[in-house]
Amino acid sequence: MNIHYYVPHKADRTGTIEADLAVFGATSAGVVAAVQARRMGKSVVLLEAGGHLGGLTTGGLSRTDSGNKRYIGGLSRAFYKACGEHYGKSEEWKFEPHVASRIFGEWLEEADVPVHYYQYLQGVVKEGERITELVMESGLRVRAKVFIDCSYEGDLMAASGVSYHVGREGNARYGELYNGCSIAIIHQFDRFVDPYCVPGDPASGLLPGIDTAPPTDPLESDERIQAYNFRLCLSRDPVNQIPFEKPAGYQARDYELLGRYFAAGWVDELIRFDAIQGNKVDMNNHGAFSTDYIGGSYGWPNGSYAKREEIFQNHLRYQKGLMWYRSHDPAVPLETRERIRAWGLAADEFTKTGGWPPQLYIREARRMQGDAVITDHYCLGSRQAEEVIAMGSYQMDSHNCRRLVFQGRVLNEGDIQARVHPYGIPWRSIIPRRGETENLLVPVCLSASHIAFGSIRMEPVFMILGQSAATAAVLALEEGCPLHDLSYDRLRAELERGGQVLQ
Repeated sequence: MNIHYYVPHKADRTGTIEADLAVFGATSAGVVAAVQARRMGKSVVLLEAGGHLGGLTTGGLSRTDSGNKRYIGGLSRAFYKACGEHYGKSEEWKFEPHVASRIFGEWLEEADVPVHYYQYLQGVVKEGERITELVMESGLRVRAKVFIDCSYEGDLMAASGVSYHVGREGNARYGELYNGCSIAIIHQFDRFVDPYCVPGDPASGLLPGIDTAPPTDPLESDERIQAYNFRLCLSRDPVNQIPFEKPAGYQARDYELLGRYFAAGWVDELIRFDAIQGNKVDMNNHGAFSTDYIGGSYGWPNGSYAKREEIFQNHLRYQKGLMWYRSHDPAVPLETRERIRAWGLAADEFTKTGGWPPQLYIREARRMQGDAVITDHYCLGSRQAEEVIAMGSYQMDSHNCRRLVFQGRVLNEGDIQARVHPYGIPWRSIIPRRGETENLLVPVCLSASHIAFGSIRMEPVFMILGQSAATAAVLALEEGCPLHDLSYDRLRAELERGGQVLQ
């Protein structure tokens, strides 16, 4: 069954739509933002570039990266309570994808929010500092008074002329402790693995997936971003399984590094199986060579929709091929092959795409550069946020950004795992710089450094920020003022009334 990111000419609506508020991106943040605005009495339209509702929350990331749950309130907490109700519990943070999809769908239906799929952004019409209209590739035109970009990529933000950054800042940029290039011991090759096509011969070239650029100085900046992958929902129940398939274009050579790692005596611990409800697991990246397609994500943030489709298919082919290699190739120990073959895609999940999630895990793309930039100073507690609209508490988590050669061996680079203190997320980190765009909010690709975003980028936090953004949008509409002039005291009172935890 074919799975695509970009399906042109499939839009479900053309013509013109007018609303108080337009939300671009039906991620978890987008769903919550739309529901919140409707509950506050405003007309809303929700636009999605693609056919999937709920982003990663419904797309395979079922074992929630929550951090400290005491800081998760409002509609975000209500979602996990709704999951719990389905399973006869007070809350559930390890749910099945189809349950999350049903809950979001019911919320939107109850709030009477129209959702329009396969609406790819073509352009933005502005009058001065105000966005007046979105133009979609389908020909649909959307006019609104306030806009919220809830996409993982920040496409609306970029099209509006808002300042943003892609990649890793050097530590000197913001005086941070964690950022830039780094080689860590976690998710790392823990023994010598030769990187060359012909072992020991640099002239033979490098194996697939290894960056040809030489190592840079530690903590330097570059344009690389975290690796992406698919979060698979697997089952061991033979009645509820779809076997792993060998993808078209499969090349065992793409996984030669893994074979050499096994040959070097590595004990297989490379894939993480986290139990969720329904006798299933959420499979995530783990170890030196796993489901993360390291180096495959670079072109995504600024790429066209067609370019992203190419990258999407590359990730799909890589991860399908990895599962086939690990379960069938003789270079993999027999015990490991048999263990993997005991699993399969859960047949009752993602039924329209053959059990494979349609959502790629976009861990990082564009990040806005606003008047307030969240850095690791906030995460580590050495700086306190002003005008707080949400709390973060998950560790600073950057997956590897590239695979390189160092002193004749292959190493991964970019992984950082660092604990944080619970910290506030400032109001001015989700609105553009004053003077750029006055009626746009960006709660997902918000203003943060690479490493601080590694803590913020968790689905519960995105939902919290979606609710806060929608609340601010409605209040600005009621006051008839640009977002930058909105009274924070009034915003805070309304957020707390909505159940948000702000301290």
